[in-house]
Amino acid sequence: MEIAFQTKLEERVYRAAEAALVSQHYVCLIDVLCGMRLFASSAVDSWRKGRINFLESEIQGSPNKISSSIAIFLRWAQEKGLKPSETDYVRLTQSGNVPLQFFRSGDPQIEKIFRTYYVSPELSERKRQKLQGKLEKTQQPVVFQNLRDAECGADIAQGSMLLLEGDQALCLHCARLDDLEFLPAGDTALTRRATKFSKRAAVVVHFNRASKRYERQGILVEQAALEKAEQECVEDADERAAARARAAVQRRQQDRKLVAQMIKLIAELFPGCPATEVAAIAEHTAVRGSGRVGRSEAGRNLDEKALTLAVAAAVRHNHTPYDELLASGVDRADARQQIAGRVEEMLGKWRK
Repeated sequence: MEIAFQTKLEERVYRAAEAALVSQHYVCLIDVLCGMRLFASSAVDSWRKGRINFLESEIQGSPNKISSSIAIFLRWAQEKGLKPSETDYVRLTQSGNVPLQFFRSGDPQIEKIFRTYYVSPELSERKRQKLQGKLEKTQQPVVFQNLRDAECGADIAQGSMLLLEGDQALCLHCARLDDLEFLPAGDTALTRRATKFSKRAAVVVHFNRASKRYERQGILVEQAALEKAEQECVEDADERAAARARAAVQRRQQDRKLVAQMIKLIAELFPGCPATEVAAIAEHTAVRGSGRVGRSEAGRNLDEKALTLAVAAAVRHNHTPYDELLASGVDRADARQQIAGRVEEMLGKWRK
């Protein structure tokens, strides 16, 4: 029984580690545990912002499972020939950078294991140094924008923007951010340059009740940095406009190429599918920014499983009463179960 469990656990660790390595060219233990759903990425975000003192409290698994997962991951990294490197996890507070702690005990060996990330040996030295700088970069403070003025937890002041310092909400004055200028979101070049030139900056977010999530509203930056960024944007506005036009043309060419490749492979996988429907499926699933399986990394790499899922989705919406079931209030999982047989029947006909 223990051997079967260990094999299953190894599979979960390997899958999570491989996924992280492919997507970002490095992997750390936090990536693996998040990929295994042993704690949520939102918990990591809260920990990095000081709302959680130790990540240990957020782990969803027994000590035996965690220790076994760590051992499996370290062995996997060694077998893959990945290069280990340490980074410091810190957060910015009023008094400066504060080190983040993974476990309450503060055991140096455990802390080192969590601080270490493993880099693909195929990564060049220049990219490795750039990655090191990215990982060691202190996260910008997050300021919450309110529709109404709210009370500061440090004094009697009020403000529409508050910074959470641990469990305490601070106005911009108490958070020592009141000398910064607010730059609304919308101009990517201006935001990027202002952030680069400003020694101090903060991200401003607002909670959208309709979508039930926080949305970025802009940033707080130093006035001198904002003025310098604005001047640079004025000077190269024509050049950036031309670059955007070239990039748009290139994206359209890439999209047409991807659609053509998808049409060819879908026709090979499902020779019984009408040519017009093959083309429609490829056009639909390859839409940039759609979030569909065809635009996933697997879909762009023309993975057969991903394209099969795309075809199955097309059958579900176009050849079954799936949408009508959802509109009538049937649960998504129940609706899929009801039409699963018809989807498989259609896929079977198209495979012939």
